[in-house]
Amino acid sequence: MDDRSMTSGINYVDEPERVAAALSPLRRQLLGTLRVPASATQLATSLHIPRQRVNYHLRALEAIGLVELVEERQRRGFTERIMRAKPGALVVNPTLMGVGETVPEPDGALADQHAAEHLVRVAAAAVRDVARMQVKADEHGKRLLTFTLEAHVRFADPAAVHRFTKELTELVTQLTTTYDTEGGRPYRMVAAGYPAPATEAPTDQ
Repeated sequence: MDDRSMTSGINYVDEPERVAAALSPLRRQLLGTLRVPASATQLATSLHIPRQRVNYHLRALEAIGLVELVEERQRRGFTERIMRAKPGALVVNPTLMGVGETVPEPDGALADQHAAEHLVRVAAAAVRDVARMQVKADEHGKRLLTFTLEAHVRFADPAAVHRFTKELTELVTQLTTTYDTEGGRPYRMVAAGYPAPATEAPTDQ
């Protein structure tokens, strides 16, 4: 279960103009570099670009809430602003790129789908919905109660995947029937599986 603090550190981007502003190559580079606070002069030196150009992009990133002022230092004839990228993950609404715009409601209490496209749509919708709710929870100083289960399993063949899915469906149906309470807080539960990338596959001890 996720035991989050009152501030999650999610920087959720939900508007097309903010996505366009954040995802240019130089601005992504600035966001990566600004994990350590720096001034425009320091950034210009490390990235080998004019300071005026850095300032332009920093102002744009600050306007959309992705970088913040850490401190101001008085220099000869000007004030040096030390900036940093806002802590936490940058989460972009996947539907802005045409992913997960519509997710079919489960047939009854539970849907069993083997299509990879369906998994991508459901995962994208989960990213969108959880990020939106977490931002609202942060604004009100509340905690968003979620849970995540992860496991590795090695299937002998595709038929075993289908048998596993059938048994899991029966177990989840039983649990949802047990815990579903009229008037309770609705939750969307997603159970998904996909082949682990080679670098993540468990090895024999």
